[in-house]
Amino acid sequence: MTGENTDADLSALRQGDPDRYLSTLYAPADKRAALAVIYGFNAEIAGIRDRIHEPLPGEIRIQWWRDALAGGAQATAGHPLASALSDVIARHSLPLDAFDRYLEARVFDLYDDPMPSRTDLEGYCGETASALIQLAGLVLAPEAAAGFASAAGHAGCAQGIAGLLRLLPLHRSRGQCYLPADVLAAAGTSREDFLAGSDRAGTARAIAAMVALGREHAAQFEAEARGMPSALRPAFLPATLAPAYLDRVAALGDEAATQPADISALRRHWTLLRRAMRGWG
Repeated sequence: MTGENTDADLSALRQGDPDRYLSTLYAPADKRAALAVIYGFNAEIAGIRDRIHEPLPGEIRIQWWRDALAGGAQATAGHPLASALSDVIARHSLPLDAFDRYLEARVFDLYDDPMPSRTDLEGYCGETASALIQLAGLVLAPEAAAGFASAAGHAGCAQGIAGLLRLLPLHRSRGQCYLPADVLAAAGTSREDFLAGSDRAGTARAIAAMVALGREHAAQFEAEARGMPSALRPAFLPATLAPAYLDRVAALGDEAATQPADISALRRHWTLLRRAMRGWG
C-alpha cells in the first residue's frame, strides 16, 4: 500500500473509529496501514445498518464480503477496501474463517431480534471485538498472539459490552436491544419495557448488571495480560478504555439509555499512553 493510501485509511479511521485510530499510533509505522485496513473493514460492516432500510440488502452486502474475501485478490479487484483487506490477509497469513465468523455474527445487527442470553452476547462480542484484537495481534506479533488468545477474548467482551452500552440511545431509537433477555428478566424488566422507556428502575438495574459483566471481563483481561510483550500491546489498547466507559455508564444509570456515555479526550489519551508504555506488569 502506498503512503497516500495509508494516510487516507488512517484519516477515514480517525473519523469512523477514533479509539482504534489512536491505538494505531502506538503501532510500528510499517504495521499501521494493515491495522487501519482491518479496523476500516470493521467500521464498514458495523455501519451497514445505518445505510439500509430493510435487512435483506444488508444480508446481500455481507454475503458479498464473504464471497469476495474467499475469492482473494481477483474477487476483490475494483473495491479499494476489499482489495486492501485481501492483501493484508495474504501478507500476514490471517485466518479467513475469522472474517467469515465475524461477518456471520454481524448479520444480527441487521435485525431487531432479542439477544437471548448473556452467553449469546459474549459469543457475539467474541466473534466481533475479540476477533479484531486477535487479528491485529497476528499483524503485530504473530508469534506472541496465540499465547494471549484468552486475554483477547475477555478484552473483546469488555470492549464490546462497553460499546453496546454507549450505543444504547441509538439502538433504542431503532427498536434494537442488545441487553440479553436473561439479564433483563433478572432485573425484573423486559425488552418491551426497555424499548418503550416505561420502566426506568428496571432499566437502571439491567444497565448496572451489564456494567458489572463488562467489569468482570475487564478484570479477567487485566489479569491475563500480565507479561504481554510491548509489540502486542497496540492490539489491546482500545479495550483498555472499557473500564472508563463503564464507569461513565454506571454514573448515568438509566439515563445511559437516552444519553451517550463518553469520556474526556484527556482521559482517553492518558489511558492509552500509560498502557502502551507500561503494559500490565
